[in-house]
Amino acid sequence: MKLALTVLAIAAALALQTTLTTFVRGTATLDFVLIVVVYLALTSGPTTGLVVGGVAGLIQDSLSSGILGVGGLAKTLVGYLAGRLGTQFIVTAPLPRFLVFIAATVVHAAVFMGLYVLLGLREFPSPWAAVAGQAVGNAFVGVVGFQVLEWLPGFRARRQWRRPARR
Repeated sequence: MKLALTVLAIAAALALQTTLTTFVRGTATLDFVLIVVVYLALTSGPTTGLVVGGVAGLIQDSLSSGILGVGGLAKTLVGYLAGRLGTQFIVTAPLPRFLVFIAATVVHAAVFMGLYVLLGLREFPSPWAAVAGQAVGNAFVGVVGFQVLEWLPGFRARRQWRRPARR
């Protein structure tokens, strides 16, 4: 069941990412795949983060026009580091989660852009505003998503508890 939900979450993030990218252009574009990778890494650990990051990154690379594997490597590293951070520290409050999402976005951007520059394939003149905007956007959506997903099981249980029993 958990594997099916993971696959569904990655597929939904990829669909949302590819759909919204055609409509939204600017400095604060969100990376929904990265948000899902960090969420799964924080909730399931570094091994899950590593595997999900690698698979989701490779799929996202295959759908984009870039070099296959650069985004996969960046998301693999971020998934592992976020999962390790989640096992070493208490990351259950919104502020620590916000900071983890910001750090994950910055590390992802640094690895992604660094590999492209290192390989001499692309230059990124002054990407700091775009990375900062994406980091804050990813962190906001990630924290709100965390809160909603934690709230849903309790909501369903309270709703069933209030419902009168049928006879």
